[in-house]
Amino acid sequence: MIGYYVHHQGSGHLNRARTIARHCPLPVTGLSTLPRPGDWPGPWVRLPADDDGDPTAFGDVTAGGRFHWAPILHAGLRGRMALIAQWIADTSPRLLVCDVSVEVAALARLLGTPTAVVAMRGERTDAPHRLAYDLADLLLAPWPATLPEPGWPRNWRDKTVHTGAFSRFDGRPPLPHEEETADATGGERPPKVLLMLGTGGTDISPGDVKAAREATPGWQWTRLGGPDAGWSADPWPALCAADVVITHAGQNAVAECAAARRPAVVVPQERPFGEQTATGRALTRGRLAVVTPGWPEAEAWPGLLEQARALGGDGWPRWAPGDGAARAARALADAVSGAGAGAVKGSADAATRAGAGAANGSADSATRAGAGAKAPSGAGPGDAQAPSGAKSRADAGVAKASAGAASQLSARPAKGLADATTQAGAGAAKGSAGAGAANGSADAASRAGAGAAKASADSATRAGAGAANGSADSASRAGAR
Repeated sequence: MIGYYVHHQGSGHLNRARTIARHCPLPVTGLSTLPRPGDWPGPWVRLPADDDGDPTAFGDVTAGGRFHWAPILHAGLRGRMALIAQWIADTSPRLLVCDVSVEVAALARLLGTPTAVVAMRGERTDAPHRLAYDLADLLLAPWPATLPEPGWPRNWRDKTVHTGAFSRFDGRPPLPHEEETADATGGERPPKVLLMLGTGGTDISPGDVKAAREATPGWQWTRLGGPDAGWSADPWPALCAADVVITHAGQNAVAECAAARRPAVVVPQERPFGEQTATGRALTRGRLAVVTPGWPEAEAWPGLLEQARALGGDGWPRWAPGDGAARAARALADAVSGAGAGAVKGSADAATRAGAGAANGSADSATRAGAGAKAPSGAGPGDAQAPSGAKSRADAGVAKASAGAASQLSARPAKGLADATTQAGAGAAKGSAGAGAANGSADAASRAGAGAAKASADSATRAGAGAANGSADSASRAGAR
């Protein structure tokens, strides 16, 4: 059993969690303020909101710059942390995935549960991010190893698995694209542009969009999301039909565009820690899309759309090889089995590089036939009932906080940690600190010796060619999920 904490802001975190859980060979329990999606494969613990009430009573939510969100004397915060702690005590999970919360990652680790943190681009060297990334046993980076995030310290890089970008549409066959220039009446069909904005907020106004449309009368515009526009639970047909997609630089939005292999103009939006700006820089380095540092003036749009159409979408397999979620699920399973971060990283990164090379030769093979994901629905069977709500994190104010010296953790044997937690929990549940629990804890704590060191510590340092070559195929197997 593993747990998966899902942040509620926007739809990207939930879509990513659903996609990974669908491939995971282990039972997965979701924990979130959000309601349980209809296609979630396991139990779901509904957490209370921690941002309702009078904001003036929240006090220092950063605890002196060490956290991102920990409001003082807030019943919702106490309730959600208590539910998570109770779930860990009841189920003894082998791993908790955090996507994303510094506070939840810290709580899990304090309870002896190994953590995997879903990494995000941008400036993450503030004290709270350093705490979460330092204590994580595994970092999942949903971008290619060939376009890494610059400036990461060595201890982060050593335990990072680059999965490549992935989305709910991976494996879904692309719909035929109308290359013909004639419409149903025999006249010339105008090229189509899809403006696809997300649910996490936008800097783009209706006036901006109106001016861009008026400046491009030869293009047929469709809008999904954003100001004064509708949304579709399944934008795949619109994506496949577009000659050019205009979107923001959120990880999931870009991954969905990449899955459809469509040319794109990417307009990064303001986000905490410069996340979308960093994604835009990586796309520019890879020459994968036309990136603008803000919504362009109206007169610039005709040239930008033509530039994107000329660039095309053939480079997207280098960004999203098509099996990133399967690789992420395999990395989680390997972490639980005690393969160690170094071996997991070596095999997955080798598979990423191999996949990028193969994808360059054939974009079609990276979009294998498969069923699309169902849209989220309301709560279903398996929910744990608790008050719910929504929260918008105060991350931006912490972005420049001084970087703390969080304790650096080396790769740990996930199995050893989970076994130690289970043994200690069993002893504590009986109210006994007797020899059995003590021996179990002592044995687990001393597994830096021959047995566990051979099974896990050595494996964690084996990021070299032997581990990568020996495991590349298994790290990229979509079918094994």
